[in-house]
Amino acid sequence: MSRLLTMNSFVGLGKRMNQWRIGDVKITRVVEMEVAGGTKFILPDASREACQLIDWMAPHFMDEDGNLIMSIHALIVETPDRCIMVDTCIGNDKQRNIPTWSNLQTSFLEDIAAVGYPRESIDTVMCTHLHVDHVGWNTMLVDGKWIPTFPNARYLVAEKEWAYWDANEDETVYGPVLADSVRPVVEAGVVDFVSETHALCPEVQLEPSPGHTPGHVSVHITSNGDEALITGDCIHHPVQMTRTDWCSSADYDQEQGQVTRESLLERYVDQDILIIGTHFATPTAGHIKHLDQGGYWLDVAAAQDMDR
Repeated sequence: MSRLLTMNSFVGLGKRMNQWRIGDVKITRVVEMEVAGGTKFILPDASREACQLIDWMAPHFMDEDGNLIMSIHALIVETPDRCIMVDTCIGNDKQRNIPTWSNLQTSFLEDIAAVGYPRESIDTVMCTHLHVDHVGWNTMLVDGKWIPTFPNARYLVAEKEWAYWDANEDETVYGPVLADSVRPVVEAGVVDFVSETHALCPEVQLEPSPGHTPGHVSVHITSNGDEALITGDCIHHPVQMTRTDWCSSADYDQEQGQVTRESLLERYVDQDILIIGTHFATPTAGHIKHLDQGGYWLDVAAAQDMDR
């Protein structure tokens, strides 16, 4: 069974971090930002009134007024032989069309170092997809140039994902995301384009989860009989477990996204596999369960109680 190591803030950090043990693998969540409200542009059907009817989401994923709570964070997967960062948030100094995401000056690099992972220790960066809030720390601004943030890492992107964005770059939605966060690492020769079922190491393998983007992947971790799944954005928020028909405005193919989401939920419901959401607020992880009235929910109680 997966074991929660801690749900408390690390010494010296003002943000809450999580760690889980999956067999011999340790997964650490490092938060860039966590906010309530302002998420309707991502899930337009998720009005406060509609969300308040789904009461299992409170207090972790919805506040008392029905505002959804969402997180932007990286997940560091440490295996016996690898140190993998899954997704790299928004990043600093990036010009973005969403005001609250533009020109950030966060302590993200200091935070990952404080929990034992200085940027030089990361040997692999795995982007589940190439949206703005998953690639930002791929690069950092040094002397006016965007350089790879993680100097000892290979950056992995699904080949199908790169092929789509390389041919369909659009700076009008979020800003120059490819120009400042993706093309610099490609041009530096540190990117490997991989299949959607690529095995990063014996414990970590990709799973195709298309719809949100054409080459979107989730990350499956298996070790000593324990399992976890990092969702990526095929499930933006736990509310989509109950309302699988609520699709993200950022989905490339909403119909395919719903099919993917429902397939994943049915595949892993009532299984001992820890589901770790890429945008799920604290406590971030849990187990998929059936609702009596139909649909699914995320049971975080077992994850919170592990190893207290």
